[in-house]
Amino acid sequence: PVLAALGQTNDNFVCCPDEALEWRTRRFHIVEELVGYNPDIICLQEVDHFNFLKKVLGSLGYSGMFFPKPDSPCLYIKGNNGSDGCAIFYRKDKLELLKMETRILEVWRVQSNQVAILLLLKLRGTGREICVATTHLKARNGALLSTLRNEQGKDFLEFVRAHAGPRPVLLCGDFNAEPTEPVYHTILSHEFLRLASAYASLSVRGEEPPYTTWKVREEGEVCHTIDYVFYSRDSFSVDSLLEFPSGEDIGEGRVPSWNYPSDHFSLVCDLRFIPFVS
Repeated sequence: PVLAALGQTNDNFVCCPDEALEWRTRRFHIVEELVGYNPDIICLQEVDHFNFLKKVLGSLGYSGMFFPKPDSPCLYIKGNNGSDGCAIFYRKDKLELLKMETRILEVWRVQSNQVAILLLLKLRGTGREICVATTHLKARNGALLSTLRNEQGKDFLEFVRAHAGPRPVLLCGDFNAEPTEPVYHTILSHEFLRLASAYASLSVRGEEPPYTTWKVREEGEVCHTIDYVFYSRDSFSVDSLLEFPSGEDIGEGRVPSWNYPSDHFSLVCDLRFIPFVS
């Protein structure tokens, strides 16, 4: 997640200077981090400055699509920049957009305030097509919220299945759920999509990293794994991953900070198509 205005002002980052949370301070650090990895595809959540990102990343060869939350909490922040939502950017010299689909996720047939965006992309040169989707599930702890996230996850998967067809799938997002939560199992056990987790797949023990976010609030430190990259295990293999910084490298104030413009760490993966077997 980019960290939207709501997180900047209301998320109780007690060790982060206010100046480091300001968008004018963070924005170019975020862009620098994104393009520094030279990705072909970028999936983002908590995006409330899409036009800025579209302009800057557009000048660097990317095209992007955005879908806002229907009732974003950012809208109730004084001096807001509009709704936050999810976005996907892709390199125009490598990928061609075939179709975009969006969805307001439903829970028990009732719309929630969480969204998903999906792009069907074609690789220039080979003509192979892929489906890329991202989402940001409901936050907060508790059994009810865990159940709600699982229902959102089911709706997200059916949305992807309906539009992906036979194409390989790449799902990225802030799922706000530890690997022990039901939604994690729901995603990995989907019979049609046949997904695997990129970071777990290269782990010796098949485990997720110990954290994807690590922050300090008044009630104490919050360190957990809630962000994932899922991929079609029959179509892709994972060549390499970006490792997360150590606690010592992050610093006692954790994130966000002057060095880390978001309260989540970037997940970066090199994926390769598995050759067709004739």
